[in-house]
Amino acid sequence: MSRRNPGGEPTTPFRDVERASSSQMAKRAWWIIVLNFLVPGSVQVVAGNRRLGRLGLLFTFGFWSFLVISLLLALVYKIGLFAIFTTPFVAVPLGFLFIGYSFLIAIFSLDSLRLARVYTLQRSKPVVLVGLITTSLISTFFIGTIGSTTLTASNFFSNIFTQSGTMQQHDGRYNILLLGGDSGSSRLGLRPDSIAVMSISATTGETVNIGLPRNLTRIQFTEGTPIQKVFPNGFNHDCGGECMLNAIYKSTIDNYSYLYPYARKNGSTSGIEATKSAVQWITGLKIDSYVLINMRSFTGLVDALGGIDITVKKALPIGGQLDCYPSGEPAEGKEFYRDGSYCPDAMGWIEKGKQHMDGRTALWYTRSRHNTNDYDRMKRQREVEAKVLKKVDLQTLIFRFGAIAGASSKLVRTDIPLGSVPELIDLALKAKTKGIKSLQLSYPTIQADNPDFWLMRRLIYWKLKKYK
Repeated sequence: MSRRNPGGEPTTPFRDVERASSSQMAKRAWWIIVLNFLVPGSVQVVAGNRRLGRLGLLFTFGFWSFLVISLLLALVYKIGLFAIFTTPFVAVPLGFLFIGYSFLIAIFSLDSLRLARVYTLQRSKPVVLVGLITTSLISTFFIGTIGSTTLTASNFFSNIFTQSGTMQQHDGRYNILLLGGDSGSSRLGLRPDSIAVMSISATTGETVNIGLPRNLTRIQFTEGTPIQKVFPNGFNHDCGGECMLNAIYKSTIDNYSYLYPYARKNGSTSGIEATKSAVQWITGLKIDSYVLINMRSFTGLVDALGGIDITVKKALPIGGQLDCYPSGEPAEGKEFYRDGSYCPDAMGWIEKGKQHMDGRTALWYTRSRHNTNDYDRMKRQREVEAKVLKKVDLQTLIFRFGAIAGASSKLVRTDIPLGSVPELIDLALKAKTKGIKSLQLSYPTIQADNPDFWLMRRLIYWKLKKYK
């Protein structure tokens, strides 16, 4: 394709377009498409504005270098890769650089369209035009998505994980208190509906979900904690109502907030700190941090994930304040009857069998109290949590991260320090591969109204020893 011009210097159709044949112009156009797609800026260096092209090559080689480094980190040191995207002073500049690069690619693509001289082509004109536009859109969208996702991730992590420093291991594990409850104008998560401890091995990622009955009684507090001084004999009387585990949050918020003057500054509340003290005493584990899940906002996360599939074992009513009770099915008003139960103010039903649930349905599946009992409800909550975790894979995170982050920002409150996030993400991926183990300290093994705390601690000890 090269030949010499009258001055003796070699020339090619890339620059000497006036003397190129029709077939050479077609090949030239395809080369422009390929080069613009794989190495943005190279077309300008060869056939256009070299200064602009050199700027493009600088960004392009920087981008490919970043991808190579990211791949190496993903293979040998995932924590380092996660740290890049979770540390704001690193992630924010990267995000803007990616977005700027995507705009440059758009400029290079328009200039490549000019340099390709598509109007000179004959039969191949439509195909070349479509090819150049398609590859340009793919490149621009891909790089722009990386940039916007990086900025979204940085904003999400900096808003959720507001505490500095890192968590400390205890006996080779991280123990995180997991609380779940509804919030709203009449209910500000004051009585957590679910209480558990996620115990995570700091080396293998082996994770055990230790579920505690919310109606557990005869509770005491960790020695030396502020709430223990108020209840030295345990949370057994003068608690302002039923002295159950899930009542500690409300009782402390209402009456003993002064015991924890620095809780809010440390990303917590007095109710959470008192609950943490109780759970430490019950389990014998040192609790490092907490995560509070707002179940009302849980609907947004499920919708962002595209819904979840659950096999419903028994039809459950949606809504209603009145209790359900057994009754024969009448000739009319059948909308209030399922499986021999009558629910007089049900607003709908979650039918028995396999269901694909959106966020609203999943929330009612975990929330429904009628036609069932507390222990079934706790099992359903854990089932939904497991389904959501299983649904969060790398592909979903990449293509739905914006929606997931938006939903999660309203869903989660925590005091986990930002410095521990990269390691916890790495451990979470290991846990997802291995599967989260479960230890439910509830009926019939444990009687909530007369619990055997020694037995509970031994069960926890042997379970964690098995999954180091």
